[in-house]
Amino acid sequence: MTALLDLAKKMFSKKPSAQDTPVRSAQNTLPTDAPKVRAVFMGTPELAAVILTGLIEKKYTIVGVVTKPDKPAGRDQEAVASAVKQKAIEYDLPIEQPVRLDQAAVEKIKSWKPDIIIVAAYGKILPPELLSLPGFGCINVHTSLLPKWRGASPIQNALLAGAQETGVTLMLMDEGMDTGDILAQKKIEIMPEDTRESLSARMTDVGRDALLETLPLWIKRTITPVPQDDTQATLCQLIEREDGHILWTESAEDIYNRYRALCPWPGVFAFWKKDSELLRLKLHRISYQKQSPQISHPIGQVFEVGERIGVQASAGIIFLEEVQLEGKTRLPIAEFLLGNKEIINSFLQ
Repeated sequence: MTALLDLAKKMFSKKPSAQDTPVRSAQNTLPTDAPKVRAVFMGTPELAAVILTGLIEKKYTIVGVVTKPDKPAGRDQEAVASAVKQKAIEYDLPIEQPVRLDQAAVEKIKSWKPDIIIVAAYGKILPPELLSLPGFGCINVHTSLLPKWRGASPIQNALLAGAQETGVTLMLMDEGMDTGDILAQKKIEIMPEDTRESLSARMTDVGRDALLETLPLWIKRTITPVPQDDTQATLCQLIEREDGHILWTESAEDIYNRYRALCPWPGVFAFWKKDSELLRLKLHRISYQKQSPQISHPIGQVFEVGERIGVQASAGIIFLEEVQLEGKTRLPIAEFLLGNKEIINSFLQ
């Protein structure tokens, strides 16, 4: 009997870990008042701005915001503030935009006396001095199920791989590249029609809610961090503009996954030779079928399939829906054909 009582005590006194603590909707589970900690937030794009907004709305004390410097954009190349900077200005929060996280930047963050640093898509590696600064550590919101897809482009890489599932990981940062212990994870199904934009939007909400639920548990020390299994780790492929160049020797499914991953930036494209000039043809919207037509076509050839325009891949067909020829306007394929009928039976490179 004594042995059974001891076993029961052990079972009910166990602290929940990242794996056995479910992540629910933060709005239904969190108390109104956030833990009384001084938080520094580091992030840059819209995903990070949504998370920062969540922290502000839950009344966390944000003592400072760190984001990337303003970036030239548009035809006039005017400096544009990041989404995080715009949100910080809206709430009158202190802002730093260091080009590098050098000693001066570290000293400024130190002066804010943070208890915790929260990082979401900041875009720079944190130096050891910063990682060891706050008592509750540095928590990163990473958009994959670590240790899968460590690195800077996990959403694109999940789509490139044709994965059917991904997720969000809350991780204690260390000196490695996304190698820190896991606090919580939330899985997300990847839908067949998902692009980087649509998947990012869903992951943003999930990441915000997961963070807002997990932070109070971490600050109360009721979560035991779980080390990653390094034997299962995969690294992200870096995304560059030329990665959008379609290789028609790939299958139609792989080409479509590339389009999903790289939409809207850098987008996918091919080259078409018109009037002895090789022009870039951007494919703004495409679809596909796995099966090749009964009448075989050489790889890369453009041909009519009923009322649709297809391109032969190594296996299957890519259908052109909306395209843009270099220096011209973006057009639905039917309108594009009015001035470019000769693309039929030609080859895309």
